[in-house]
Amino acid sequence: MVFVKGGKFNMGSNLGGEDERPVHQVSVSDFFIGKYEITQYQWRSVMDKDTNKCYFEGCDSCPVERVSWYNVEAFINKLNELTKMQYRLPTEAEWEYAARGGLLSKGYKFSGGNIDWKVAWNVGNSKGTTHPAGRKEANELGIHDMSGNVFEWCSDFYSPTWYKESGTENPAGPSGGFFHIIRGGSWFYDNAGLRIADRESANPSFRYGYVGFRVCRSSTNNE
Repeated sequence: MVFVKGGKFNMGSNLGGEDERPVHQVSVSDFFIGKYEITQYQWRSVMDKDTNKCYFEGCDSCPVERVSWYNVEAFINKLNELTKMQYRLPTEAEWEYAARGGLLSKGYKFSGGNIDWKVAWNVGNSKGTTHPAGRKEANELGIHDMSGNVFEWCSDFYSPTWYKESGTENPAGPSGGFFHIIRGGSWFYDNAGLRIADRESANPSFRYGYVGFRVCRSSTNNE
């Protein structure tokens, strides 16, 4: 886990779709977030080995995928039972803040830089598959693969107009909805989907070969 010092940042972008606007200032509190996406080995270490069949099986250090939002919640609940901690999915605001590099942000387009192939596995370099976590350059906070490899589930429901309604202090998304936020692009997306501000959503019941997750927790837990 990587400690992320809380602070204020401008969330959203004028370069993408309407759902990324308006750019608005948001404050987030201190939190921890996974340095890497949860891997296939980590998934099996917590869950029964037959609970998930990845599209790209047989790579322990590759991110787990084909996990629905509900599968992820089950994993986190069991992880919390085993560790006596309070892990969770990041909010969309926490995810974007961490991807931008928090207080150390250099304003990159992608998480960790402006050259996509240096920081991300995408359609241009992935050869149609996921890759072991942490092989690309980290961002300013030392976090890997927040652009590319697999999309990552966030806790928030998706709304295309949320940025017009969002609060400014630790926003946690709309109170309801049909889809959940996924962020970061993936092994089969072009670099438009790798942009830090890009917003996507997915059916929480579906299991996709390009969607995984990383865990987060509030800083009230000791590291």
